[in-house]
Parts: sequence; C-alpha cells; structure tokens
Amino acid sequence: MDTARISDEHTSPSLLPRRALGRTGHEAALFSLGGEGILRTHGRGPEAIRVIHRALDQGVNYCDTAPAYAGSLDYYGEALGERRRDIFLASKTHDRTREGSLKLLDESLRRLRTDHLDLWQLHDLRTLDDLNRIFAKGGAIEALVQARAEGRVRFLGLTGHHDPAVLMEGMRRFDFDTVLVALNAADVHRLSFIKTVLSEATRRGMGVIGMKSCAQGALLGQGKLAMGEALGYVWSLPGVSTVVVGCKTPAEVDDNARIAQQFTAFEERRLRELEERTRPQAAIFTYYKKPV
Repeated sequence: MDTARISDEHTSPSLLPRRALGRTGHEAALFSLGGEGILRTHGRGPEAIRVIHRALDQGVNYCDTAPAYAGSLDYYGEALGERRRDIFLASKTHDRTREGSLKLLDESLRRLRTDHLDLWQLHDLRTLDDLNRIFAKGGAIEALVQARAEGRVRFLGLTGHHDPAVLMEGMRRFDFDTVLVALNAADVHRLSFIKTVLSEATRRGMGVIGMKSCAQGALLGQGKLAMGEALGYVWSLPGVSTVVVGCKTPAEVDDNARIAQQFTAFEERRLRELEERTRPQAAIFTYYKKPV
C-alpha cells in the first residue's frame, strides 16, 4: 500500500491565516509542523504519517525537519509523495564543514525523496566558535552557497535558541533569508531573542520562524498558559511569519489549526500580562538558553 496516499478522514482544508515568509515569496500558514513530537522518533511511521497528512489536510504548508531529528526525514519521505509540491520544506545541517554538510544534504534529499529543499539552515548555532568554523575556509557556509547555486536548495537560513549574540553575529556575516528562533512569553526576562534577533531580522526583511512557543510544554498547564495564549503571544510579535509546533497526534494538529483560525492579534496590555505571568518561573521556561 502506498503510505504517501494514506490520510485519516477529514473535512476540507482549513483556511489558516498566512503571512509572507520574508522575501522568499512563500505565504506560510501561521501554524507550521515542527520536527518534535511524533516526528522525532524511530519506528513509528504510521503514527507520524497520520500527523503529517492531517497537518497538510488542515492547510499547513511549511514543514520543518533535520538530520538530527531521529526518523523525521524518513517519515516525510514516506508521507509526502505528490504532496511535496504543496509545501515549503525546510531542513538543516548540524555539520560545520563544507564537505560534511554536503554529505548531509545528499543523505537528506535521499531520505526525503525529493530533489531539492526550499530552505536549508545552519542548525543550532550556540557559540562564536561555531560561526568561526562555519565561515572559515572549507566551512559550512560554502556548502550552503554551493547548494543554492546548484538549485538543490532555494533559500538559506540560520537557527538557534542558546545565545542571541551568536545569531546576531551570524546575520552580520551573511545575508540569510530566514531565521528559526526561540520565541515565547518568557523570553524577555533574560537573554531576549525578541529584543535582539527578532528586531534585527525584521529590519532586514528576513522570514522569522518561531519555535519553543510553549517551551516543549513547560509553559502549559494549570496556573501557566493555555496553548492559545502561548501561540497567540508569538503570533502577535511584529515580524513573525509562522511558528513551528511539534505534534504527537492528529488531534494536536487539529487543536493548533483551530487556534490559528481563531487568532486575532493580542493588544500590548495582554502581551505584558502574559510576560508577567511567566516571570516567576522564567528560568524554567527558557531552559534552552545559555546560563547567565
């Protein structure tokens, strides 16, 4: 049986609100499918494929993956089939060298069963040493530029959630098309990406993809935030194009799609109130940042 054509019963695709992804020309739905959740597993293909199909059925048109995300590449490769043309497919390289990154690209395209990526990104930039290796002779930036020239990738980006200064320096060194960055209601309390990276990326006209909007669930629950508040906060930030969310089940996909459909921008007062609610546990909610 062709699993690329398997999908749960569903209604017509939802009309998810869309925004320009920087200068790429792509209009991304507010809610995009992230690489966590069921996709960051091995040996759970049928479950992962159902989640991917449900996301596409709901109108999601930006999908995130990476070689570091367990079986995610293989799940997409098995699930997409002819639907590949309907999405903006983003992956990454965690290798800091030209040769290693090109090998990862070859392997990624094979596992994804596609001839190109819409976006190829430098994965998880943490230190200035990372950048120095990437931008040195024989570094990964040479692979990105070469792959774009060859048509195997269309656009280039960088990603990070550890240190805003590193992403800022990366943007200074190269004219990237997008940035995938951690954004949530607790961000402003220390090492803020909102006040630095988001502001600079918006000034440059880059596409901004938010991640960790609920801090892998740490922000959610009694006395914390509802998912609609967590996502709505990030969508309300000026310059944000879309937010990637990892999903475990088709029901979670449906919930996120419903939240996106019903979203209206939060007023400043509500943004500040959500920030204040996260203040007491801000260190827990921003666990992914470098220690201060």
